[in-house]
Amino acid sequence: MTDLPDKTPPHGGDLYHLARTLRVNLGDLLDFSANINPLGFPPGVNDAVQDALREIVHYPDRRSLKLRAALAAYHHLTAEEILVGNGSTELIYLVARALRPRRGLIVTPAFSEYEHALDVARVPVAFHPTGESHNFTLQEVPEPQAGDLVFLAHPASPSGALLDPELFLRVAARVEAAGAYLLLDEAFVDFVEEASSKIHLGQFPRLMILRSFTKFFGIPGMRLGFLLGAPELVARLAAAQEPWSVNTLAQAMGLACLADLEYMSRTRTLIGQEREFLFDRLAAVPGLTPFPSVVNYLLVKLTRPGLTAAALRERMLAHRIVIRDASNFRGLNERFFRIAVRGRQENERLLQALKQCLQF
Repeated sequence: MTDLPDKTPPHGGDLYHLARTLRVNLGDLLDFSANINPLGFPPGVNDAVQDALREIVHYPDRRSLKLRAALAAYHHLTAEEILVGNGSTELIYLVARALRPRRGLIVTPAFSEYEHALDVARVPVAFHPTGESHNFTLQEVPEPQAGDLVFLAHPASPSGALLDPELFLRVAARVEAAGAYLLLDEAFVDFVEEASSKIHLGQFPRLMILRSFTKFFGIPGMRLGFLLGAPELVARLAAAQEPWSVNTLAQAMGLACLADLEYMSRTRTLIGQEREFLFDRLAAVPGLTPFPSVVNYLLVKLTRPGLTAAALRERMLAHRIVIRDASNFRGLNERFFRIAVRGRQENERLLQALKQCLQF
């Protein structure tokens, strides 16, 4: 029997691999590398899954009709403007495959799966870099060509900063005029829902907005995401999607998540408080410079000479704490790492370990 490649993917959250490598139990690791809601999933998810178990003797609803209706009501759209997928990552690969762009244009730094999805679809890739002085956010309109597929994250990844709304409108208009497509990744915008660009969908038929249940609702293991777009574009993508990609339990979880408005409010309050706490404490540590964020993660630059993010990550693992070495984000270097915002006790444990590791 041949083992699968024992390789950690170039993003956070692969605790199974780390636990095997370190020969520890999964529960022994405190994960700051994946940006998941520290409250866990909404309490109604348990009952929703139990109720849905009796339905797993049938194939799932391949059109996710109930979930799309609930999403439409929540986002003030129509069900025809929504496509549900097996996580937003599945939808990234689907878009690259189904639209057959002539070229991909990625605003960097960026989630590595954009580039990988284009590589798998054999689409050439170009990059539009952003700079540290502007918190790695877009400052000018890229120049797309006809047939391009432009990838842009909002809030930015990995800095967590918002895109200027007026600049977004200029970007979307330029993409539309060029006959290109714009895939706006709003996987983290739930933390600042009022900043979502979904209100502009009707203006731009070639705009697609990616959303995720993973981070905000704390269910990464179920893989559930969705895409917003013009009905004609959504229908084209749906025709190319694998059947039954979203299982029955995931659909039930999604419905339970959308119903819990109190959980959403608690999440936004907690993350806002803890992000401010963590930012202020990190800024006070000699050798660390955090970047302002509006979501549940912080990008941090190491300013102490002679220490890299990779080395810091290894030192933190000795404390059984996992941070995200961000050096493999295109446009960043070996001085950058990223951490999730978690609960107060966990954040204090992180800070204590960081201070110890920086004293070496």
